[in-house]
Amino acid sequence: MERLRDHLLETGYTIDGVRERLGTMAASALSREELVPALRATADGDPLATLIRLWWLGVPVPASALPPDVIRSGLVETDGDQVRATVHLQPWETGGYLVSDRKVRPGDPALRPDHVVGAGGASANLAQLVTRRPVGRALDLGTGCGVQVLHLDGRAEHIVATDLNPRALELARLSWELSGVSGVDARTGSMFEPVEDESFDLIVSNPPFVIAPEGRLTYRESGAEGDGFCRDLLRGTSRHLSPGGQAHFLANWLHVEGEDWHDRVGGWLRETGCDAWVAQRDVQDPAEYVELWLRDAAEQGTRSYTEHYDRWLSWFEERKVEAIGFGWITMRNSGTLDPVVRVEALTHQVSLPVGDYVDSVLDAVAAAHRAGDLDAARPRTVDGLLDERIGLPGAEDSIRIVLRQTQGLRRTREVGTVEAALAGVCDGELALGPLLNVIAELVGDGEIPNADAVRPLIAEGYFLL
Repeated sequence: MERLRDHLLETGYTIDGVRERLGTMAASALSREELVPALRATADGDPLATLIRLWWLGVPVPASALPPDVIRSGLVETDGDQVRATVHLQPWETGGYLVSDRKVRPGDPALRPDHVVGAGGASANLAQLVTRRPVGRALDLGTGCGVQVLHLDGRAEHIVATDLNPRALELARLSWELSGVSGVDARTGSMFEPVEDESFDLIVSNPPFVIAPEGRLTYRESGAEGDGFCRDLLRGTSRHLSPGGQAHFLANWLHVEGEDWHDRVGGWLRETGCDAWVAQRDVQDPAEYVELWLRDAAEQGTRSYTEHYDRWLSWFEERKVEAIGFGWITMRNSGTLDPVVRVEALTHQVSLPVGDYVDSVLDAVAAAHRAGDLDAARPRTVDGLLDERIGLPGAEDSIRIVLRQTQGLRRTREVGTVEAALAGVCDGELALGPLLNVIAELVGDGEIPNADAVRPLIAEGYFLL
């Protein structure tokens, strides 16, 4: 593996090397599972083109174009004078490499039940969410091809990685070896069974959250009823977080007729005793959702496509499912008897990586919840806040005032004249109560606003305590 890694690096088979070689058009076509532009871009047969065809596109290449270390790696098979990859080997943004089962495309045989999927958008999404602070013990729950371990390496002193699928751990070990990562404690088992009596400073998971009638594919479906798997995952997490420890997950949840999804997901978390923040990043109707995951398994055009589609929709209909939400869940074991849970829809673009400031998001939610008498608090306006005013031409007063964050989660909130004025003068030097009194007199609203009215603005990061 070490010699293979050296060859990959020397040839330029890296994220930047592949992107530059393929170009924008071919990369965009690949996202639609169209190979022709990429095959054209790699038609020259030079060493880098050969590796892209072999490992990324999954097409046979001449044995004469490969060095012995590749052929002896155990990751390819020969057929006469041609060589074909038995796995998908992709460079990753950390500088390492990931080994998974070959990508499935329309017309390929059905996926094996223990298929190990490669890293993609969801993997990168989770890695962007995870806190950047150094930790002692970290757990990658459901490691798959091992991608999150590459991000945790160097940030955690000790890493435990688990997966229900033994084949996933087999390929993950190859990923780590190819990436120069050592010392990972890999264990086979479901949920928290392999770490029953242990606690961690950081837990991350891109779990099998897909909500389906049955658990056909281990990498994405648990077989649990509805969104019960994600609910049980959150409930079990609190028992394995060290004091001050954090957990970050991707998850799906149901929007059920007659029920507020905020209450559904928030209810799961209020039972954990942890502070938590949930951000719904996308929502799909049942048909969109089913189509997405049937495409994921390359079932379009197969004889079973219509049958699976219809059965899945019927299953949602029986449960009165109106939509399915996707998003981030972050938990912190704050050791308090008064935990706080914030659930919100956050579908606009945010600053990446979220991990650079996710700690401050949790801090703001907790500070707003636990701050006592805000009259004596000395808040300051967050850096990069904009005051946007909309009004008729020539009018003295604005019809609408919006505070807009230009950093972090980039939230926006419509406010009144008092809150807008407060944002202009809050510098951490003056107490909030007297400051509001002065502002109320100046703007002429008459009634002095209650300091508690500022609490939501603190929770959302417009003001810092």
